[in-house]
Amino acid sequence: MLGGTRSGKSAHAEALLAGEAAVEYVATAVTDRADREWMERIAGHQARRPKAWTTVETGDVALVLAGDGPAVLVDSVTAWLTRAMDESHAWTRGRSERLTERVDEFLEAWRLTDRRVVLVSDEVGLGVVPETPAGRLFRDALGALNQRLAAEADEVVIVVAGLPLRLR
Repeated sequence: MLGGTRSGKSAHAEALLAGEAAVEYVATAVTDRADREWMERIAGHQARRPKAWTTVETGDVALVLAGDGPAVLVDSVTAWLTRAMDESHAWTRGRSERLTERVDEFLEAWRLTDRRVVLVSDEVGLGVVPETPAGRLFRDALGALNQRLAAEADEVVIVVAGLPLRLR
């Protein structure tokens, strides 16, 4: 599930899994209680989730996908990549070996899992060219990751203005 900020991609991903008896919602964002607006966004996502869904807050998506269990919704690949870049110190060093390993682990787990998985990711390549080297590095890394994930996906959907468009 691709889309821009506030495009409706998360709500659409949640609707795709509404019929599942159980869902493991993998929240990849790092919470920052000092950032009130960010915490309000997280609370909005939490409020929409059905009570039967289980939330797993982690940066180790590969570990979740490797385990047995119900359907999985990963929200979001974008936040996961930010976290992986932080942990790999990639912001200052560029594309680090550790970041490459983390991306490869994620993709291998995605490829091998038997679980139904819906991934949510931002499409950042449609906007302006970021002003900073770190912004350009992130845009390029997310674009490459989205391409690799889409190549393995059974279905790819982009959401624009709340409207889903199936790409594959």
